[in-house]
Amino acid sequence: MREVRAFNRLYTRVIGVLDEGPVGAEYSLPESRVLFELARREWSEVGELRRVLGLDAGYASRLLGRLEGRALLVRERSAEDARRQIVRLTDQGREVFAELDRRSSEQIGALLGQFGEDRQLELLDAMRTITRIVGGEHDPTVVLRAPRAGDLGWVVHRHGAVYTKEHGWNDGFESLVARVVSDYLADHDPAREAAWIAELDGERVGSIMCTRGSDEQTAKLRLLLVEPSARGHGVGGRLVGECVAFARSTGYTSMELWTVSLLASARRIYQAAGFELVDEQPTSDFGPVVTGQTWRLKL
Repeated sequence: MREVRAFNRLYTRVIGVLDEGPVGAEYSLPESRVLFELARREWSEVGELRRVLGLDAGYASRLLGRLEGRALLVRERSAEDARRQIVRLTDQGREVFAELDRRSSEQIGALLGQFGEDRQLELLDAMRTITRIVGGEHDPTVVLRAPRAGDLGWVVHRHGAVYTKEHGWNDGFESLVARVVSDYLADHDPAREAAWIAELDGERVGSIMCTRGSDEQTAKLRLLLVEPSARGHGVGGRLVGECVAFARSTGYTSMELWTVSLLASARRIYQAAGFELVDEQPTSDFGPVVTGQTWRLKL
């Protein structure tokens, strides 16, 4: 009991630092939660929003009314069922959320910045454990979206960090990822090339790219990444499926990818999507000798 009370006091102090509600006392915590939930989707039925946030009908109506009065959201009748009301953020509402989200990220970064990387990972694992046990098991929401400012820099960073930690690769691999991202940013064709960021419960946990291959008919699948914390939730399969569907819809007739044989989970995802192994060659470009593989899919 003493340990639980000590944790409760510490948790209360941390929440004081990470108070995502009143940023300058401008928005309450419930208001910020509404903005966060609506920012993750184009619109939501009011009933579903109440369920997700655990709000009763009267309080939810007053809360939405305050935000509507500040021109941050609009409520309207569903075109499919006039008995249901839907709600969505206005452009101003999305701007306000972006500012709240930025400030929250800075506060969280300041907290985590007190610790080294290993201690940060230990802390995040502990938070996930507490959430799972106290909050109960739930079905995390996987969302795929286009990259926003800073996302592709995150892709380079996480590829370097994850592959160094898990496989002992050197900075040659991070350099390769950085070149892929740089080329994409400098000269990508939005009609035939695309990138996606995967989010799990609102956090970035994965990436993938579809770029032009060696000829006009071949697409390349590049930079598939799934964070260790997100594995087992179907993130990799969703990313690969989205990438393949895009390549097929834009007129490519085949798709290629390069990987290494030791990445067994990724290989199973590629095989499930229909890719076939067409070539293998040893390489030591990233430090340890590994077997590089080229896989190909007819679209």
